[in-house]
Amino acid sequence: MPRLLVRPPRPSSRRSAAARRQAQPVLNETAVSSRSSLSAIFSRQTFLTLLCGIGIGYIVLPILVVNKIGLDDVVERLEYANSRSTASGAGMAGGRSGQARVSELRSFHNRDESGSRALARDDDEDDGDSTAGVRGKKKKAKKTDRQVIAKRDYDNTDNAGGSLAGEEEEMDSGDSTEGDGIGDGAAAAVPAAIDQHSVVGLKTHQEPVSDAEVRFLENQQILASQSVPTVTTPYVMKTPQIPDSQRMKILITGGAGFVGSEVIVLDNFFTGQKKNIEHWLHHPNFSLVVHDVTEPIMLEVDQIYHLACPASPPHYQYNPVKTIKTSTMGTINMLGLAKRVKARMLLTSTSEIYGDPQVHPQPESYWGNVNTIGPRSCYDEGKRVAETMMYSYRNQNNVEVRVARIFNTFGPRMHPNDGRVVSNFIIQSLQDKDITIYGTGEQTRSFQYVSDLVDGLYKLMNGDYDGPVNLGNPDEYSVKSFAEYIKEMTKSDSEIKLLPKSTDDPSQRKPDISLASEKIGWKPKVKVRDGLKEAIRYFKSVLDESGEIIPTGPGAAKPKKVKIQEEA
Repeated sequence: MPRLLVRPPRPSSRRSAAARRQAQPVLNETAVSSRSSLSAIFSRQTFLTLLCGIGIGYIVLPILVVNKIGLDDVVERLEYANSRSTASGAGMAGGRSGQARVSELRSFHNRDESGSRALARDDDEDDGDSTAGVRGKKKKAKKTDRQVIAKRDYDNTDNAGGSLAGEEEEMDSGDSTEGDGIGDGAAAAVPAAIDQHSVVGLKTHQEPVSDAEVRFLENQQILASQSVPTVTTPYVMKTPQIPDSQRMKILITGGAGFVGSEVIVLDNFFTGQKKNIEHWLHHPNFSLVVHDVTEPIMLEVDQIYHLACPASPPHYQYNPVKTIKTSTMGTINMLGLAKRVKARMLLTSTSEIYGDPQVHPQPESYWGNVNTIGPRSCYDEGKRVAETMMYSYRNQNNVEVRVARIFNTFGPRMHPNDGRVVSNFIIQSLQDKDITIYGTGEQTRSFQYVSDLVDGLYKLMNGDYDGPVNLGNPDEYSVKSFAEYIKEMTKSDSEIKLLPKSTDDPSQRKPDISLASEKIGWKPKVKVRDGLKEAIRYFKSVLDESGEIIPTGPGAAKPKKVKIQEEA
């Protein structure tokens, strides 16, 4: 029996209309919400587009105005860059030869060369004749800019088009030096130190080399091989050329202070001075980072010389909390960096960890005699904790560490107001002021010249011994006899004046350097008298530059003046 297909009954028109009326508000609400969301999106995009356009306009338009670049020049440069990239791609694919590319660049250069010659002729004429003449000169000046761009683009195509410089050499083989566009005087001025590829590139470009370009290359080579003489450092220091395989990146914290391969100096200039390093600022292997070591920093280095911390009693007592933070948090940050990049780290500790010693001279095995709550403790105890952290990181995290315990050091680039013995005595003597001694003057000190210290730090860092090492000169002087010594050398009329003793001032200080001699082969080489001559010469130049200097007293305060009482 055939199956009957029964169609379900259609809803009545009344029910369908009711359903439509019921669904209509929902559809209307959906449409409204969709339109509102779309309008919000479009309005937001429009706002962002306008904002970006305005920002680009504010950035680009002033550049165009300052450089006097018109819309036509922009379009022309873009078209040239586009054609150049297309031609370069075809050359790499084998479609165009390097010779055709050289011919194109030469024609472009010749076109701009004619413009520069016309500009030179216009410069000989009166430039105030008409406004049109001025516009013409500006337009030709823009063309000379394009000439430099063309030369730079040609330099960058040496590797892209199949060694175009080599192909051009084959084309010009047999030509004499006189015919390559380089004048005899300019060619002779190129130093032998300049890279041979640069010289070949200049000669094969078939373009005249200006004296300014030759001088620029010479200057770059000089700056890459030595320091620049400055008022603070009026002499030149040569830097050796090291192969890339042997070159290391070295970080020096506190490098702008008195003591300070590729070097990165990190300093916050609390006591350091920028003039101490300005003779290196132009060297390509030198970098300066203004940063506080109490804050972490991310760098890639091979060695870390951690010198950062005020070392003068008036300076480190000025802000004792900051001094403690520098010695503790700063050392932890540097140790964390050394751990992360697997760098070797050297801490410049101090003879102050021995406090007021009861053992004389002081060997590295002596534990010291320190007042933990005195005015000097912020520095003494901070360095003792820093040493503890160094060896904790070595034992727990296998960080390579070195610790140098530095005794009194002097030399050029000392801060004239740091309140230390040498700087105070020399500044006072040169100005014929009273030489102030705090105490009886019988307390002893030993002084080393800065170059000996730098030599010791370098040997310790690159040696195998990782225990604490004293770096100082064992020549010992009483403070009073040292003042008389400086007075004699400066031929000063100063008088020696005794003032009350400073709190916790050590009674004696002399290093035992037998361990340094045995483990790293170091001994001081500069005699104290020879070092004082250099220091006196430096402080004379500082006085000539800045005028009168009032030395700093203990506790970051000036010595009290003796009041002259009037007769009744």
